[in-house]
Amino acid sequence: MQLRLPGRLMALLPEGRSLPDEVWRRRHRAITWIAAAQAVALGILTLAVGHQPLTALFVACTVAYPLTFLALPGAGRGLQSTATTLSLLVASVALIHVLDGLTEAHFLFFVVVGVVALYQSWLPFGLALLVVLVHHGAAGTVFPHAVFGHEGAHRSPWTWAAVHGGFVLAASLAHLAAWRLNEQQGLRDPLTGLANRTQLVENADRLLARGAAPVSALMLDVDDFRDVNDARGHTAGDRLLVAVARRLAGCVRPGDQVARLGGDEFAIVVDGGPEVAAAVGERVLRALADPVAVDGRPLAVHVSIGAADTGTGERDAVTLLRNADLAMYMAKALGKNRLVHYADGMAQDAQDKARLIEDLAGATAAGQFEVYYQPTIDLAAGVTTGYEALLRWHHPTRGLVPPVEFVPLAEEGGHIVEIGRWVLGEATRQAAAWSAQAGRPVGIAVNLSPRQLADDDVVATVRDALAASGLPARQLTLEVTEGVLVRDVDQVVTQLLALRTTGVRIAIDDFGTGYSSLSYLRRLPADIVKIDRSFVQELGTGNRSTTLVASIIELARSLHLDVVAEGVETPEQQAVLGRLACSHAQGYLFGRPAPAGAQQPPAQALPAPRGPVRAAARR
Repeated sequence: MQLRLPGRLMALLPEGRSLPDEVWRRRHRAITWIAAAQAVALGILTLAVGHQPLTALFVACTVAYPLTFLALPGAGRGLQSTATTLSLLVASVALIHVLDGLTEAHFLFFVVVGVVALYQSWLPFGLALLVVLVHHGAAGTVFPHAVFGHEGAHRSPWTWAAVHGGFVLAASLAHLAAWRLNEQQGLRDPLTGLANRTQLVENADRLLARGAAPVSALMLDVDDFRDVNDARGHTAGDRLLVAVARRLAGCVRPGDQVARLGGDEFAIVVDGGPEVAAAVGERVLRALADPVAVDGRPLAVHVSIGAADTGTGERDAVTLLRNADLAMYMAKALGKNRLVHYADGMAQDAQDKARLIEDLAGATAAGQFEVYYQPTIDLAAGVTTGYEALLRWHHPTRGLVPPVEFVPLAEEGGHIVEIGRWVLGEATRQAAAWSAQAGRPVGIAVNLSPRQLADDDVVATVRDALAASGLPARQLTLEVTEGVLVRDVDQVVTQLLALRTTGVRIAIDDFGTGYSSLSYLRRLPADIVKIDRSFVQELGTGNRSTTLVASIIELARSLHLDVVAEGVETPEQQAVLGRLACSHAQGYLFGRPAPAGAQQPPAQALPAPRGPVRAAARR
């Protein structure tokens, strides 16, 4: 029972993180040199104060003797730190005796405590306390004048041994407190208070070292966080990150750990397999489903989550986090705001994605983009009123890259502003040419990405495109997806109102798929609503889509908005839209996208366009 007591006491002591091997070895070498130097210095001092050479040699050898244990094969950290600490403590004891109990000689113990604090371990402190108590008490009883320099200690050596031991204990606790406080500063994210990458990796390594127990990791990235910084400022962005951190912390169990890795990237190490990781990931998505209040205003926030576990057979923290990171980028590529588990082949996909982002940087200047056009139809008259234009990328080696692949990459890489500016110029130029050829106005619409809408120069960009093409502003419609509107409605409304001052029209694309669509619609300076194709494709199948489409059309009519139904592919869908009094439609039923040269502009006798045409990639 007595043998187990020290172990139990050690278990009660607060432990910090173990020093990395290289750091520990570097510090140990320095402490060893200090101990060796003390042995030589004490030998010289012993001679200097008048002792015999043999005595000086004895003192030096006694101080240096514990260092011989460092040469033992297989000596670990515990034995090595014990040997150097004992050498330093023996030097402190020898100094007291060499100077006949001089009070100032005792101060060396406090210097030793500071030196051994570099080991960041309880063992050296315990040895220092033990040596002080035993030496000052026992030696002070037998040779009081050789240990203490005052009469009170000569009469009560054990009392003064306890006093000296108390000072050593206080010094030890002060060093340990500094150790832990510095450690917390070095292992915590200063903004959110969460663990940082160093602590996360160390915790993952600890879990992985237990054996075959499964461990998982989740990487999380706030979707479109750069747009929040651009629209609301970095202070609002920081407050959003703090709010996200609080919600993440509420989604994990006591054995899991949440960390902020930097920027808008977070990670969670989960003590469990893929099922547990999936449960944590789903809780995170649910926790972030409601908007976050930032400066009293709601801000929608979504995250893309990648999950990986040790089921691949590799029990390495760096590999685990890398796999989760790859899965997270796949989640972004698949549309964001979702959880994706790591699978073989994602590393190659990540490399392909990185190369595509690099290629996008020069694609505009190299003339690799082309705008395809698809007709927009007036359902009542059955005639073409304009065109929707879709962006295509002719990659020099990959061929035609689908917009669903490269548009998110263009947004992520920051190239979408340049690409969008080029699309706007091409679309307005083509609309002006068609208007001149048809002898009547031909309308066209350009989709603004979230990054473009957050750009302070978007109004000037639109004005420049209209001026360069000669297209009247009333013939241009700018489309924004509904998902953009819920990020920061006040900021979006301000930007859209500024754009409307140029005379252009505003359309809400993919209507019905965003958050609280109806509650936002009344606040927006919109002229057109485009019904998302997911509702249109289910028309005539007997489900609720018909009711939903009818409600959207009626709502738009009550607000004096035009309506365009997207993705019409069958006569049945066209017939239902006609019965619901939908004014415009577009889709494969009326014509597939094709280059401008393959399309015929509307004849002069056709009515002026009422619906929009989009000149950007469909995502």
